[in-house]
Amino acid sequence: MEQRTEPPVIFLMGPTASGKSSLAIRLARRLPVEIISVDSGMVYRDMDIGTAKPAREILQAVPHRLVDIRDPAESYSAGQFRLDALREIADIRAAGRVPLLVGGTNLYFRALRDGLSGMPSADPAVRARLNAEAAEQGWPALHRRLAAVDPEAAARISPNDPQRIQRALEVYELTGQPISRFHGSGRMPGPPAIQLAVSFAERERQRTAIAERFYSMMAEGFLDEVERLYRRGDLHPDLPSMRLVGYRQAWAHLAGELDRDEMTRKAVVATQQLGKRQLTWLRSEKDLEWFDAADAALDDKILKFVHRDATLKRTV
Repeated sequence: MEQRTEPPVIFLMGPTASGKSSLAIRLARRLPVEIISVDSGMVYRDMDIGTAKPAREILQAVPHRLVDIRDPAESYSAGQFRLDALREIADIRAAGRVPLLVGGTNLYFRALRDGLSGMPSADPAVRARLNAEAAEQGWPALHRRLAAVDPEAAARISPNDPQRIQRALEVYELTGQPISRFHGSGRMPGPPAIQLAVSFAERERQRTAIAERFYSMMAEGFLDEVERLYRRGDLHPDLPSMRLVGYRQAWAHLAGELDRDEMTRKAVVATQQLGKRQLTWLRSEKDLEWFDAADAALDDKILKFVHRDATLKRTV
């Protein structure tokens, strides 16, 4: 990457509820950047409150690319994100500005930065069968099956992460090869990046922020949002959009499987577990510059760090 002459993009990463989105908006008001969302939930239209999507008036003032580009009935993959992000990066650079990529979907960041291998595309029949088996046996049982054929992947994937368990088993069934064998093979690297990570230095502060944000979402009408999706009739809980944390629990509540208090508790716990997994992932990454989300001088410190990059000085 150091040999490349193109200026880097900026990655702004971090666990859920660490204030990434609001920070990116503040930076966009002080730097000649344009924001690209790196969020597997914000791609979906009509899913605003539960994905913590910036308010409409903010998006009008500070546009975010790759927001509201899919219907909740559609799927969206890391490969599709990479293609979309590369197109948007080229467009932003052509306008003489700097791409600022912000979000919590770490797999998307890695796909863009490191490239993707030639894994097979999704197979609806295989996925439907795996979902049926999971409904009968539970995802932990399918995780144990994965551990038998691909222990490396199983070690990386939580037994409570159905989307990744499903994908790993799907790749194995379609190719006869473990998904871990595809990682790192035949990849085309993405643009060089300045990688910033923001999180609360105190772990309990992160957990509290997650809980408080979900209670705020509930007060803003999150259940009403999910109920509108529930009543469409063409959506179901196995779709990637409806498997998102919070939406999954709210759907179960509307289906009569959980009462409101249990739904709230499970959604908060699941989101806290997601935040923990995101932090674990980020700590395994190299070349990240970490910042404390609670630091009163956070914005100035990030600006100072960004300005240290010689290739960006003439732009930012």
